[in-house]
Amino acid sequence: MDIFGLISGFGNTFWVIIAFVIALSVIVAIHEYGHYIVGRWSGIGADVFSVGFGPVLWSRFDKRGTKWQIAALPLGGYVKFKGDANAASGKDAEAMSTLSDEERRHTMHGAPLWARTATVAAGPVFNFILSTFIFAAVFLNQGQVGERLIVGEQRDLPVVSNLMVGDEIVAVAGQRLNPEDEASTLRALWDSLPVENPMRYGVIRDGRDIEVTGPYLYPPLVARVVPRSAAFDIGLEEGDVITAINETPIVAFSELKEAVETGNGVPLRLNVWRAGEELEFVLVPRRVDEPQPDGGFKTHWRIGIAGGEAFVPATEKVPFFDAVWGGIAQTWEIIKGSVSGLYHIVTGQISTCNLSGPVGIAETSGAMASQGLVEFIYFIGVLSAAIGMLNLFPIPMLDGGHLMFYAFEAVAGRPPRDKTMQLLMTIGLFLVLSMMLFGLFNDTIGCP
Repeated sequence: MDIFGLISGFGNTFWVIIAFVIALSVIVAIHEYGHYIVGRWSGIGADVFSVGFGPVLWSRFDKRGTKWQIAALPLGGYVKFKGDANAASGKDAEAMSTLSDEERRHTMHGAPLWARTATVAAGPVFNFILSTFIFAAVFLNQGQVGERLIVGEQRDLPVVSNLMVGDEIVAVAGQRLNPEDEASTLRALWDSLPVENPMRYGVIRDGRDIEVTGPYLYPPLVARVVPRSAAFDIGLEEGDVITAINETPIVAFSELKEAVETGNGVPLRLNVWRAGEELEFVLVPRRVDEPQPDGGFKTHWRIGIAGGEAFVPATEKVPFFDAVWGGIAQTWEIIKGSVSGLYHIVTGQISTCNLSGPVGIAETSGAMASQGLVEFIYFIGVLSAAIGMLNLFPIPMLDGGHLMFYAFEAVAGRPPRDKTMQLLMTIGLFLVLSMMLFGLFNDTIGCP
């Protein structure tokens, strides 16, 4: 059974929960495995490796004595190392006092500082590795548009097209493309193209240079719908074509963009063509804080769709190392975006509605799963990088908090006192729970 096909329009709560559990379980398992395997390599033994909390549904012991288990509440996970009193890696002082020096070396609290630091840092690092791997795999799977612009697949549009699969586009509306840099030429054409439908195309077909007509190059096409956006909430779907706004016909995506951005949130009445059927929707644009190249944020009116060309361009394979480098770059962009977003929320420069909680993440998981397996896997990569970065924040209870304690130990020559650690852990737990509750409030009550 294909659960991704069953999540239709994000209407089925059960399948949304399943998608969320799958995404979170994969991310948690990789994160905790990073702690476990680097701890093992560093000589630190583990008593329990758990995906989930609460009652144990399944478990087994391996040859090293570690209990591997799946628990009933799939909202996280943990590794309980030797010497730990609980899942939060609190010190079991009583048990530690009975161990020999050799036995203490194999506990989390008796291992050298370098071993503890590497073990704790490994969780977020493995999240980043997972994200890089996913993004690189997606790039390899999807390919890239080649130097020549070739029609790879026809789109279903309400306009007759004389373009054919395999045609190489060499001119649009009488403007020749630069064969050495067609991508830049197309970007330059975006603002200069006459808004006309049909549009003239110069193509090379079967070795002959001919002219044919086809749809406007950038029609008001819904190529992708952003989860939890205004367009998603009213039921716009990939492949829809917006033919009119407030009863005024449009033929270009730029006309739709201008109507949204200059409308200041006024509801728009859309006529939509969907596989031969004429539909009508009322859509209300939303204010969205978007990251800028300089690291800041800017507020725009958005409806949550991405456009595309009138045809699907043919692609070619991405070189392996280019895909890996692209995965690293994408992971880094998400890390920077996570830090910048939280900073701008805390300083009041952007709305606190940008902070989502478990419900919002679950909704997005379901929405991405409804769009297909590749989109869902890509979302897991995005979420893994964001969670890895969040765990590095210097808050007790999080990995960054433990690393902060180890930095103190490296400077002071001794770890913080147990009572101090317990107090800071309590404060950290309060902060983490407060942030989760605030996100939950945004998801359910505080934000539209």
